[in-house]
Amino acid sequence: MKNVINGIAASSGIAIAKAFRLEHQALTIEKRHVENSDLEIEKLQKALETSKQELGVIRQKALEELGADKAEIFSAHLLVLSDPELIDTVKGKITGEKVNAEFALDEVAKMFIAMFENMDNDYMKERAADIRDVTQRVLAHLVGVPISNPSLISEEVIIIAEDLTPSDTAQLNRNYVKGFTTDIGGRTSHSAIMARSMEIPAVVGTKEVTGTIQNGDMVIVDGLEGNVIVNPGAEVIAEYELKKRGFDAQKAEWAKLKHEKTVSADGQHVELAANIGTPDDVKGVLENGGEGVGLYRTEFLYMGRTQLPTEEEQFESYKTVLEKMEGKPVVVRTLDIGGDKELPYLDLPKEMNPFLGFRAIRLCLEMTDMFRTQLRALLRASTYGNLKIMFPMVATLEEFRQAKALLQEEEAKLRTEGVEISSGIELGIMVEIPSTAVNADIFAKEVDFFSIGTNDLIQYTMAADRMNERVSYLYQPYNPAILRLVKMVIEAAHKEGKWAGMCGEMAGDTWAIPLLLGLGLDEFSMSATSILPARSQIAKLSKKEIEGHLDVVLTMETSDQVKNYVETTFMS
Repeated sequence: MKNVINGIAASSGIAIAKAFRLEHQALTIEKRHVENSDLEIEKLQKALETSKQELGVIRQKALEELGADKAEIFSAHLLVLSDPELIDTVKGKITGEKVNAEFALDEVAKMFIAMFENMDNDYMKERAADIRDVTQRVLAHLVGVPISNPSLISEEVIIIAEDLTPSDTAQLNRNYVKGFTTDIGGRTSHSAIMARSMEIPAVVGTKEVTGTIQNGDMVIVDGLEGNVIVNPGAEVIAEYELKKRGFDAQKAEWAKLKHEKTVSADGQHVELAANIGTPDDVKGVLENGGEGVGLYRTEFLYMGRTQLPTEEEQFESYKTVLEKMEGKPVVVRTLDIGGDKELPYLDLPKEMNPFLGFRAIRLCLEMTDMFRTQLRALLRASTYGNLKIMFPMVATLEEFRQAKALLQEEEAKLRTEGVEISSGIELGIMVEIPSTAVNADIFAKEVDFFSIGTNDLIQYTMAADRMNERVSYLYQPYNPAILRLVKMVIEAAHKEGKWAGMCGEMAGDTWAIPLLLGLGLDEFSMSATSILPARSQIAKLSKKEIEGHLDVVLTMETSDQVKNYVETTFMS
């Protein structure tokens, strides 16, 4: 039997306990012809009502133990059970095709799930997981199969499962469930997000834990490295218990930095901010000592729905975030749709290469009614906090000027309507196209700030799709070419008295942080849980000392050389 299984580190920490296989009983769905469609619809309605009652209980438990933001997942699940687009389609299938309720629901659910899963975007794929979770519950009631209840676990265990649904995760008792590991999933799955909230170590996407681990096996889940160790010997257990104590002590030290400024060993202050997708994410920013929001991805307001959000809906979302951040800076990115993020209701034409196509600011400058609505909502919300607006995917100075002109037009209209708007809202751009980085000195004369989007900047510079596993080796944040572009952007900003931030994954990368500090990056925006470790790391680094090494680093030949140099020079 394989002793070490590799997966994705989804929630930090070390857990050591016996395995508990959480298995959902398979549902057998058969197609039957029915004469009385009304009776089938009545059955469906009863199953829906029972499921709603159960989800109401789960939501209440999540509210009490995990907080309002995680309870919202189950509010969304309850909405699925009342969604006329789903339920009316099922009822129409029952009456139109004279089929049984469970078959109709299963067929319609599969159609919706496939639609969301085919979107090349993690957020939308999670909507598929929501529909699967909810409809499986209803189907279980329709066919009379009992639903597994993880809340009944009464001894210390590590959960082994193909996947954990949100309702599974919400029912886990933290006193007994020490960690979990799954065959499928990623860092953005609901189960991973909830595991981080519950501070339960988790390794997901292993592909093989359910085929390898049996009930009662001793298991170690290493949520730091992404490994699962099966039936370890006494020496290995002792080694991991030591590692666990070390991590717990480290977390306690990081927690002391929550209310501290981010200052290097030689007294240089930088700002550590967080990337968010919804107003609910602000709680995590504040709990982890975030000094601002460096990227608010507004596209999530537009996803998982059948029509564009109204100006009022957007205003309320932006207002909520600004108020919760209590005057700390909030950088809001305008709509970044296209590429891997689709909106089915816009009915945009399919493109051969959507990453290089009609997306982000390009789409907004053509669909100006949609863009103007967002700009109005942002301007109206501006008085509730410290708002900065950022345009994505800007390739030319003309695009920035056009976007700025539209904003100014909407501001003038609102002022004539008597709407109060903050004065001096900073306008910036994401630097994610290599030509924009090269021309940063030109842009810096007109923008108020830059935020470097390294996820796209790297894939465009290296001509390598970051979603393509076969060329993933080219996704190299430490490549000297990337570092030189970053240097150009920061220097161009500083020359004009502007600030430069970074909101890609690179900003929270342990190996990149010393280099970015030395290059003079002003703002690092990352996932909220990375903030305190990054603050701790920066406190031990001297900006002045790193500057003395940059000439050597920037003339290196390979990404590996850079990483090794950073590790031996600044991390030993």
